Amino acid sequence: MDPLIELVGVSKTFPSQEGDIPVLDKLQLAVEPGEFISIIGPSGCGKSTLLRIVAGLEVDIEGEVLVDGVKVTKPSKTRGYIFQEHRLFPWMTVQENIAADLPLKNPEVRARVKELISLVKLEGFEEAYPKQLSGGMSQRVAIARSLLRSPKVLLLDEPFGALDAFTRAHMQEALLEIWQQNRTTMLFVTHDIDEAVFLASRVVILDPRPGRIKEIVPVALPYPRDRTSEAFQNLRTRVLRSLEHKQEEEEAWSI
Repeated sequence: MDPLIELVGVSKTFPSQEGDIPVLDKLQLAVEPGEFISIIGPSGCGKSTLLRIVAGLEVDIEGEVLVDGVKVTKPSKTRGYIFQEHRLFPWMTVQENIAADLPLKNPEVRARVKELISLVKLEGFEEAYPKQLSGGMSQRVAIARSLLRSPKVLLLDEPFGALDAFTRAHMQEALLEIWQQNRTTMLFVTHDIDEAVFLASRVVILDPRPGRIKEIVPVALPYPRDRTSEAFQNLRTRVLRSLEHKQEEEEAWSI
């Protein structure tokens, strides 16, 4: 099977008064259709920048990104993007926010919006406004809005980072259910090791800036996953040690 996403020697620098700051360095990664990839690493390693590059929001790069064999040069509806903040329109209802620029009067659009409201379990809130929703509910609206465009790739930039622990766990399970039903290819950025292992088919670990792929950890655990199982804890420990090892190396060099 050909990969859906390919990163080929992707590097990114940002200019500053002191000179160029390298953020990503020669990333090589192939993602199969329907995979769920978690991306984890220390703050500042370029995780969010990587998502923006795949989204086509950052195009001044070295190397290239291919999606379905086509070079990414600009944003596309085939690549949905979910931010940490839900970014809903406060003057629109749930169903209007999901439809956004598409006409709800269109029977096909309305029918699909109704399906997605059911998928993200927001029945009864169709006419609610964002101020009436919890953080988790708002993120479900944002996810439904992206899915309405039938993206090949869904890019999620710490979408549950601002949620409390209980809501976060619930949203992780909800996202997995959505993924299992749609099999949309997902790239999910997180700082949370448990979250990365719980969700992903593979965990990509980035070094501190400039971000390089230090290790890719396969997660060959069946869904639904038991966070208390020995196999889960072993994988969690492997990811943690990989992150800690690199931090110890950086500290040793700074002494």
